[in-house]
Amino acid sequence: MKQLVFPGIIAIVFTALAASPEQGQLDGSPTLFAVMAAINAAGYSAELSSPNNSPLRDQVRSEILRKNPPSLTELKQFFESHRKRGAGADTAELSQYISYALTVEGPPDFKFKKRDVDIPPDVVPLKSLSPLLAQFYKEAGIEEMWALAQPAYDREIDRVHSPIADAVFHVNAYLRYVASGINRRHFQIFVEPLAAPNQVQARSYGYEFTVVVTPAPEPRAFDIRHEYLHYLLDPLSTAQQEVLDRKKILNQQAVRAPALDQPFKDDFLLLTTECLIKAIEARMDGKPERIERDMRQGYILTPYFAEALTAYEKQDQPMKDYYPDMVMAIDLQKEETRLDKIEFDKQAASPAAVQAAAPPPPAPLTGAAKALDDAEQMWEARAQGAATVENARKLYLDVLAQPGAPSQHAAAYYGMARIAAIQKDPETAEQLFQKTLELQPEPQVKAWALVYLGRLSLAAEDSDQAVKYFQEALKVDGASEAARKAATEGLQTNSRQ
Repeated sequence: MKQLVFPGIIAIVFTALAASPEQGQLDGSPTLFAVMAAINAAGYSAELSSPNNSPLRDQVRSEILRKNPPSLTELKQFFESHRKRGAGADTAELSQYISYALTVEGPPDFKFKKRDVDIPPDVVPLKSLSPLLAQFYKEAGIEEMWALAQPAYDREIDRVHSPIADAVFHVNAYLRYVASGINRRHFQIFVEPLAAPNQVQARSYGYEFTVVVTPAPEPRAFDIRHEYLHYLLDPLSTAQQEVLDRKKILNQQAVRAPALDQPFKDDFLLLTTECLIKAIEARMDGKPERIERDMRQGYILTPYFAEALTAYEKQDQPMKDYYPDMVMAIDLQKEETRLDKIEFDKQAASPAAVQAAAPPPPAPLTGAAKALDDAEQMWEARAQGAATVENARKLYLDVLAQPGAPSQHAAAYYGMARIAAIQKDPETAEQLFQKTLELQPEPQVKAWALVYLGRLSLAAEDSDQAVKYFQEALKVDGASEAARKAATEGLQTNSRQ
């Protein structure tokens, strides 16, 4: 490799590092606040008398009505003309406006992030709301209200933070999931005190998986854990669609289950993931009696996955690596025989039965896996300063000092390589990225290591070697879309030089 051109590498590497989203955020959303403030003032009154409401809801509603902004009359007419009717109308109404809030860019203009053809179906009827909401936002002084509301949001975040963090942590431990910082997908939780209480709503739009939580007597950690499992497991079923399509004949058994919701009857991938999640929840909570109940409800693969998980727990692979063989091993004849004997429930199980009290969670990560998880968390918090980066480096070294799988050691070298890059040591970074490739890295780590090596070669004006690295990155089976895009952009950059 030629002598490295330092300014070039810094620009290239910093661009890549800055693009990595941080995960697990718990926050409030100014866009959701604005939308909820608007509909509360316009006539949204679901569970307005409930003692579980946040006091903030009535305070904001009263203040807007006191101001009586000129746009409020038209906003009330809009809300009334888009009201939901019939059973479940209140939940459907809130759901529609949450979808809208997560689809627009936010104040002050509330423009849509997506093209018309990509707007979620439940949001399409609300397309004309944006200019009216922008006018209301300005006239009602919503920006100032949002600033004044921050203490209430902070209190709610503090109240739910610990149980939510514990739920996410124990899922990561069970699935052996390590946040690498190279996955473009992002899990986000918003608290929303202005909405009707006791709601947990999730949306998956592109790379964003968002959960909106409204006030409740106790934090809804069970529901949030369930959605976080979807965030981690939905991509696995999508990646194995060809295999699962060959198992789809089992869906005929689910169709005859009266208590099963129609979306699960219509989408076998969704049903498969839901069955796996219910099996995991039963295993994590030490509640084997749920397995039989869930099968009678129509979640037909829950017993199979519960059995497969006992084997999973005895080996070392993370779920993402174990999953392909697990679904491939579904024995159609065996499952048909099992399900032919089942008399499905006529009615859905009550929420209280689903969320039965759980025993203490499983033991946390230990050894190299724990050190690697801690290191990645430090890396994701690198913006806090040099001390945090140094702590991450020490933890990566700790991983290498302990027995562990080659992929864990590869991830540790990859972490130190990224640190060397931001500490302006490109030669060390190159050596560490090369070491990463020698140790059976996971596909995403391997692809990104190759991308970084390609960028280092570009900075060193070694275009031939850069092309080789970028092309190798594109050949990695299991590479993330972000890594493939970065490799493609690298090839394009090289062709222009």
